Amino acid sequence: QVQLVESGGGLVQAGGSLRPSCAASGRTFSDYPMGWFRQAPGKEREFVAAISRRGNRTYYAETVKGRFAITRDNAKNTVYLQMNSLKPEDTAVYYCAAGRDWATMTSRDAYDYWGQGTQVTVSS
Repeated sequence: QVQLVESGGGLVQAGGSLRPSCAASGRTFSDYPMGWFRQAPGKEREFVAAISRRGNRTYYAETVKGRFAITRDNAKNTVYLQMNSLKPEDTAVYYCAAGRDWATMTSRDAYDYWGQGTQVTVSS
């Protein structure tokens, strides 16, 4: 089992920045590719970003590419999502997840463990 706890969400004006983090406990953190997803009211949960086990590979949704950056610190069992140039359409609950298969990391089905989510609200 892996337990994931997100923090660092909040309210920010358009153009601002936030850096949610996700702390993991339980099994060996570096065994898992990690991902961030988000879910806006009335919408499906969608892929945002993923990072490989060692952190040497990343992948982003087109909607956030160039604005968001995913990183991880395996010594601290933590993954981060640096979000810059935020837009109102980025408003959502953001979830981190621990996956098992890098090849399908954009799919929710590739992730076994999920955090409880952290709210990000971007005002216009």
